[in-house]
Amino acid sequence: MLIEIEKTPNPATRKFLPGRTVMEMGGRDFPNADAAQASPLAEALFSTGMVDGVYFGRDFVSVSAAPTVEWDQLEPEVLSILLDHFMLDAPLFKQGSAAGIEVAPEVATGIEEDPADADIIEQIKELLDTRVRPAVAQDGGDIVYKGYRDGKLYLGMQGACSGCPSSTVTLKRGVESLIKHYVPEVETIEAV
Repeated sequence: MLIEIEKTPNPATRKFLPGRTVMEMGGRDFPNADAAQASPLAEALFSTGMVDGVYFGRDFVSVSAAPTVEWDQLEPEVLSILLDHFMLDAPLFKQGSAAGIEVAPEVATGIEEDPADADIIEQIKELLDTRVRPAVAQDGGDIVYKGYRDGKLYLGMQGACSGCPSSTVTLKRGVESLIKHYVPEVETIEAV
């Protein structure tokens, strides 16, 4: 089995492509070791003590190095863990974990959406799913919808996008201008 490795715009994060599907649908972010308890693979990566974040995408795993860790020492560890996991066809999530449960945006962010904005929200979600998320996934990350209220769109950065030095520029110049073009009701975008 060959696992390809790609650098991302975030120097702390690498994208690992095992040549097979990782997640059937969506993605899953593990911003810390506590969150990783739902997944044996994420748990194993954090157990190295050198990992600061893990993200599962459709066909990739993004791994973020802890602040003082160099990739030349972390990369062989990550490759070994990924090879073991995928060669054994080990489960991605522990049985009985809340792996596939998505929390409603207003619960996760405290943003109560106006039912009158349903059409606007649907347009935003469609743009994110068809234009934004595929482009961001190429860099090993994800941007997820967190809520919309009074002209403000709230998005979450995951994977390589989380903590990336260029994520603010991407969000403000790229994503915001695209969404404002197609959905003029959106006045500003904020990362949460």
